[in-house]
Amino acid sequence: MATNTGMDEDEEFVTLRCMEDDVEDDAEDVISISTAEIYKWDLTSILTHRIVQIKANRNRIIQMSSYFSGLLSGSFSESCLDLVSIHWNAQSFLSVLRFMFGYYVEITSDNFILLYEAALFFGVESLLLQCQLWLREVTSSKDPLTPKLQVDALIRVWKYGVEHANDLILHLCTSYLARNLKWAMLCDSFLDVPYQLLNTCIQHPELTIDSEKFLCDAILLWLAANIRKNAIEDGCTGMLRQIRCNCLPLWFLAVAFFLGKRRCCFFAEFADENIDAILQLAGHPSIDVGNICADCDLSCMQIRLTEFTKKVDLSGCPQIRPILLLSLLPPLYSRDIMERKKFKRPLLNLQYLNVDHLPTLTFEAVEEVDISNCPMLDLEDALKCFSKSFPSLRKLRAVNYVDFGTEKLIRLLARFPLLCNIDLTVDVSPLIPAKVSVVSSQPALSPLGSREFPNDDHCPWDASLSNMSRRQLSNITRLTLQGRSDIADSDLRKITKSCASLCYLNLNGCMSVTDSGISFVILNCILLRSILACDTYFGQESISALCSGVHNLEDHVEPQAKKPLHSFASKFHTLHIGGCMGVSEASLSELLSQTLMIKSVSLRETHLVDDALNRFPGCSLEMLDISETKVLALAHLIHRNPGLKCLKARGCKHLSLNFMDAEGREPSNLAYSSTELHSELGKSCQLEEIAVGWGFSFFSLESLKPAIRSLRTLVVGLGGSLGHDGLRLLPAFSPLLETLMIYFQVISDSLVINIMKTLRKLQVLALCYCFGQISSLSFQISMPNLRNLKLERVAAWMTNTDLIILTQNCPNLVDLSLLGCRLLNPESQDIISCGWPGLISLHLEDCGEVTAHGVSSLMNCRALEDLLLRHTGTGIPKNFIVLMASEMPMLRKMSLDICDARYGDFDIPDFSDRCFLSYVKIARCKLQRCSLDLHKLDIHKTPVHKETLLLVWDSKKLTRAVIKERL
Repeated sequence: MATNTGMDEDEEFVTLRCMEDDVEDDAEDVISISTAEIYKWDLTSILTHRIVQIKANRNRIIQMSSYFSGLLSGSFSESCLDLVSIHWNAQSFLSVLRFMFGYYVEITSDNFILLYEAALFFGVESLLLQCQLWLREVTSSKDPLTPKLQVDALIRVWKYGVEHANDLILHLCTSYLARNLKWAMLCDSFLDVPYQLLNTCIQHPELTIDSEKFLCDAILLWLAANIRKNAIEDGCTGMLRQIRCNCLPLWFLAVAFFLGKRRCCFFAEFADENIDAILQLAGHPSIDVGNICADCDLSCMQIRLTEFTKKVDLSGCPQIRPILLLSLLPPLYSRDIMERKKFKRPLLNLQYLNVDHLPTLTFEAVEEVDISNCPMLDLEDALKCFSKSFPSLRKLRAVNYVDFGTEKLIRLLARFPLLCNIDLTVDVSPLIPAKVSVVSSQPALSPLGSREFPNDDHCPWDASLSNMSRRQLSNITRLTLQGRSDIADSDLRKITKSCASLCYLNLNGCMSVTDSGISFVILNCILLRSILACDTYFGQESISALCSGVHNLEDHVEPQAKKPLHSFASKFHTLHIGGCMGVSEASLSELLSQTLMIKSVSLRETHLVDDALNRFPGCSLEMLDISETKVLALAHLIHRNPGLKCLKARGCKHLSLNFMDAEGREPSNLAYSSTELHSELGKSCQLEEIAVGWGFSFFSLESLKPAIRSLRTLVVGLGGSLGHDGLRLLPAFSPLLETLMIYFQVISDSLVINIMKTLRKLQVLALCYCFGQISSLSFQISMPNLRNLKLERVAAWMTNTDLIILTQNCPNLVDLSLLGCRLLNPESQDIISCGWPGLISLHLEDCGEVTAHGVSSLMNCRALEDLLLRHTGTGIPKNFIVLMASEMPMLRKMSLDICDARYGDFDIPDFSDRCFLSYVKIARCKLQRCSLDLHKLDIHKTPVHKETLLLVWDSKKLTRAVIKERL
């Protein structure tokens, strides 16, 4: 509204009377300000008034605003007015005026809409452009860790764009959410994202996710919340159809199918169909790819890759072999059937494919790839594709590729000049000499026809790789070879010479590597700062190498400090040598005396004693594992290492955190009393993980209360005694617990119920060999976050009805172990397979008659990787091992007992028939007369363990061993 006040003002100025819509024009609460003193404006004070009158330069606002230009300089009657009423938000209008008069106006997610709307209404084009530039900048951020626009603000801006049909805002908001969906789903406001925005985002070409399971998680999470709020529009199934189920991990799809039955019937049906498709594709990739290439849209068979993709996670997908290559083809071959038919033959013969002649796409941003547990994917073929499509690859995780020999590593990695982190972990063989007593062993010969690289001159796909400069491998700083028993000293020497920049080496469980081989690595990799060699032959030579001098170091060090500072050990950050019994007390003491900068130490099951720990000079420890050692005193070490986050001390019979001997006296050689120790822990440490046993009690827990507020993992083993009060108060002391494992403790229904009710973040729960009475009441509490449940000798009462209740209250289990549930029967198989179809690990021992009629129902758990069936009923067929290996694409570990064999034995798969199997353990029992029945005529004999047959495969051979232990 504009009015003539009749005042005799200078024609260069005009008075703007600004007020909200609900304020009367004649209100008395008025403040007068001038643009001539705009630098003095105190907006906080000004905005306390209901009406703001601004004396503004007429020419300036006409020049900067099309609204005022039309109002004050045209032929309208208002052009001669010297007072104009503005019904607008005072804060945004004053900000617009400040901008028009050359002052900086900060644009934020809180004021963007107000400023944009004001700039649009008053025709301030320069401010409008500034708002658009700001929105482009915040929505084009490429760093997912530091998003500049929060989800709630994004929703507000998008809704404004919808209301005003602003295509630019809608496009920017949608593309921003598409590129940052993984981050967005972790925000509380994600559940408030409108259906239309989420649906458009999912179909956006810039949708960037590490794995298809993240998208599936996001949709199911959103659906679950919005179904409860009745906020879902018709046609939401269209959003579900965008999920590329063929690219989902098998275990995830099985879990999603089960949960989908509760959340969305359509998705459950959709997932069920795709489980069969994945299994068919995994079993016969060539046939299926041929059919797909003929007449099908390839979009559902491609992983999502964009110019913004930094990580590609394909782990757990047995079907990924053909999908991987199809994903790297240019769009032309996805749409044009005729072009696809040209490449049908190469697609059918991935094994012999020359990727250099295939028109694959390149994704420069990809730095990390995870292809772990993809049994049908040939690692060589995959790396050939990656070398061309992912030239910036820096981290490769390829776990459980047993067939990939180390001799191939050097040649293939020459193609990746930027690669610095490689993980080729496989399952550690249970055949560890220090832990088992071998009765007999028979290594098998390497199989004929296995794909081994011949000599360099006969490399089948690229002989030139053998001549590539070692300089191309110098970027490799982290190498993980855990469990690779096929690695020998010669392999280590080749790796050492090729990887001069190696800083981290994991050789845990590499039992073919000798002490001499490890010492060679230490002496030749001068940048090495971390070595993990648990359960190997690490010994005196390796320790001598660590304690030897480092060449070419500074000369200004004080003479008395030269020895520890100039040794290799003095520079180490990580030293894990647990289970290495070849290390003497004296040499271990000498080694620890030189580890000045160490942060993580594992000395479990070694000859560690107090004298060695007393010589340890470090003050940077974060992780310490002294399990199963003779250590007695820890107080002095903990006092010097307040940054300790993880302490593992199970099985230390000489260690008592109360530090009392058998007669209740404190040993005289302790530097600190128990009271001082607990006070120091509570004052200095913030533990995240602790594993204890002997001497740990409720009083220990109470004293450690300040140190365990952020505890994530607690393991209490034999010798520990939390008592009723300890278990009752544990949730209050450590509310963030995610893993709780207790052995030989006194438990009750009330204690377990309290744990289930209060520890809502709990993911792993193990109750093993505990005393006291619990019943099915303990598991009537819903635990949706629980992923791993172990009940050993605590649930003898469990029936099928109880098992059904367990499936309902713990629906997301992927790891289940039951021992001593003798009331279970063959129907239990159906309950387990229907209730937890996504199980990865299943252990059933001494569980009644579960397998009395066979094991056909358990085969519905198609994602199983680890299966143990012992003393569960004599109905397991002779061909069970071969059958399971062929039908279960992810299965790597099996443990059986001859007692359960229907015909008294099992067929043993040869090297070529093992599929994805890593090892098989077959226990054998013998009947022994019960000592309580000596005087009875009808002697009762019970089965007791006699021996175990171990079958262990690596890339070269099958090893058969008979051991005394029951593993």
